[in-house]
Amino acid sequence: MKITKYIHSCLLFEKTGFKILFDPGKFSFAEGLVTAEMFNDVQSVIITHNHPDHLDMENLKKIIELSKATIYTNAEVSKELFANGLESILVEEGEMTIGPFSLDVLNVAHEPILDSPFPDMQAYVIDDTILNPVDSFELKLYAYEGINLLILPIMAPFTTELKVAEFGDKIHPKHILPVHDGYAKDFFLKQRYENYAKHFKKRNIEFYAAGEAGFSVEID
Repeated sequence: MKITKYIHSCLLFEKTGFKILFDPGKFSFAEGLVTAEMFNDVQSVIITHNHPDHLDMENLKKIIELSKATIYTNAEVSKELFANGLESILVEEGEMTIGPFSLDVLNVAHEPILDSPFPDMQAYVIDDTILNPVDSFELKLYAYEGINLLILPIMAPFTTELKVAEFGDKIHPKHILPVHDGYAKDFFLKQRYENYAKHFKKRNIEFYAAGEAGFSVEID
């Protein structure tokens, strides 16, 4: 399986020619390094919640127009999509299959943000191999300790360096792909990556410096 990061939390999963796109949000498209046209052959799009850094409605419309992909999301997002002329398939907690991918869907709480309501949000376990907690460090996610790859949000109004490291330590995956860092300057991002890489190396966890749009890894 190949996972490619397209800035912030926008991720493309590829397996046996099938592609699932997660959370094409505004930060991914802000500087023009990533465009809707780059996703013209995806078969499915998953939107985990309605925050703009995970959902760029205008670019999502373009992606769907180009690709004819099926959107999977929760009830809250589905209503917004419908109001904008987009259809979707409702996702609920439990197991589901999309193409060759097996997915475990988990209802999780978004980490608190100042004066902001909690959105309806789902985390995903992909092929029992990858944990995408999205914007949650909920305790129920600790059940996936030792998973192969953790997709780890490393910067946000809702977290700190210590909290990020603690969550990574407790999940203790073999590999970490950092996300939720699309608003950071390159020099600061480089420093953060070096800090986290040093920390997780002591715990025999490989941390990927995934700063460039199109950075990819392959996971067995």
